Amino acid sequence: MTEIALRPGGWRLGAAAFAALIARDLRVLARMPASFLLRTVVNPLMFVFVFTYLYPRIGAGRFGQVAGQSLATIALPGLIASAIYFQGLNAVALPLSMEFSATREIEDRVMAPVPYAAAALAKVCCSAVQSLLAAAVVFPLAYLIPAAPVRIHIASWAALILALTLGSLLAGCLGLLLGTVVEVRKIALVFAVTIVPLTFLGCVYYPWASLHSIRWIQILVLANPLVYLSEALRAALTPSLPHMSTLASLPVLAAITVLLGWAAITTFTRRVLT
Repeated sequence: MTEIALRPGGWRLGAAAFAALIARDLRVLARMPASFLLRTVVNPLMFVFVFTYLYPRIGAGRFGQVAGQSLATIALPGLIASAIYFQGLNAVALPLSMEFSATREIEDRVMAPVPYAAAALAKVCCSAVQSLLAAAVVFPLAYLIPAAPVRIHIASWAALILALTLGSLLAGCLGLLLGTVVEVRKIALVFAVTIVPLTFLGCVYYPWASLHSIRWIQILVLANPLVYLSEALRAALTPSLPHMSTLASLPVLAAITVLLGWAAITTFTRRVLT
């Protein structure tokens, strides 16, 4: 594959092949709109409905208030972050695990005239598009469903776009890593034991600063990448609430994305070669 890239016009051919891999995945999605929409809409819809409509209506929302803001306002950035993660993992991990074992479709993909790393990145980029769509779905739901008004003020468009982009790529990289190292018969178990801790200890429903009274947990959750995405979105969307500085959350989010991407591409290449 490297030899092709080094030939005259090889980079053009590689770029076209890379775009074709992404277009292929997007076309498959377009041919199954019902399943894609259900996977994209149902999770954000249920999260928004339960935590921003049901909780306040039964009187439970007041227990989650911080700085006088409703639970809907506090949780919205975290709900967007969790929607990105769920979509990214579902879009890559399980399909890729199937391609490596049952369908063997991965053999057709790696025959494209691009390095194996580029084939892996195409998977990540396609899942990032789906994650961004899932994030976009949460915004209208947050205005239509909540019982209490959601107060959003976009403090920085640049920080918001960067956080959404990094989070979507990170979710795809994590899905790529799980899809290459976990056998298909164990992938459901891995999801079961990782998704719940990742979410509930990811500062989705509360700001990271509110954990100051339980210092050891506040330090422990810093190992969770979802914390940095939730806090970066909180800083961009609800700056009046306590939040981690974007000078801390965004660089860490970028570093984790690069490290996870490198690990995922390495395991993907090794899995293809073996």
